[in-house]
Formats: sequence, structure tokens, C-alpha cells
Amino acid sequence: MSLKIRLSRGGAKKRPFYRIVVADARMPRDGRFVERIGAFDPLKAKDDATRLVVDLEKAKAWLAKGAQPTDRVLRLFDGLGIAKREAHNNPVKALPKKKAQERTAAAAAAAEKAAAAEKAETAPA
Repeated sequence: MSLKIRLSRGGAKKRPFYRIVVADARMPRDGRFVERIGAFDPLKAKDDATRLVVDLEKAKAWLAKGAQPTDRVLRLFDGLGIAKREAHNNPVKALPKKKAQERTAAAAAAAEKAAAAEKAETAPA
């Protein structure tokens, strides 16, 4: 049984509130869980002490047992210093796509052509 440390959504429509739970990876997001280890309220200010409440001992114990945190929970734990999150880097994803590259090349060609025409006009005869 692979365990995940993940967020379980609660709260009203447009007013999210999350519980940090340890659950079987096969269970649905808001379904059955093994243990509740904290809460996260994204609507509170980032400097509010009650925005993220985690039982540190339980979280460390579950991590030691092999429970895998989701990316969002790992970000929260990294802020608390429980676990280290490696920064993701995908430089290929940041590159412009084909049409944007074509537009950039066309704009550069037009600018070069305009500069050449301006240079030809200003050149002494």
C-alpha cells in the first residue's frame, strides 16, 4: 500500500480549506484517509500563524515510514523546514512555440529591411 501525504479539500464553494492527510494513493482526494496531520487555509494572509497548522512529529514520522508528499504538500513542508523540495527546471518548456518563433523572425526581418532602407536613403550620393 503506497501512502501519500496530500491535501483533502473542504470548505464552501469558492472558499477552499484543506486538511493535510495521509491516505492510500488509490483513495479519492476527499475520500478515506489514514490520519489527519494538519490543515491549510489558503485564504488567510501568508504571515498568519494559523494559515498552515501541521503536527510536525506526525509529519516527520510518516515521511520516515515512506509516505510520499504531493508537490503542493512538499512546498508547504519546505517552508516549515520538514522536507527539502528540489526546484524544478524545464528550460525547453519556457521556449516560445513555433508560431511565436515565426512571428519573432518576421519582425526581425522587417526591422532589418527597414534599417537597410533607411541607411540607403541617408547615404550620400
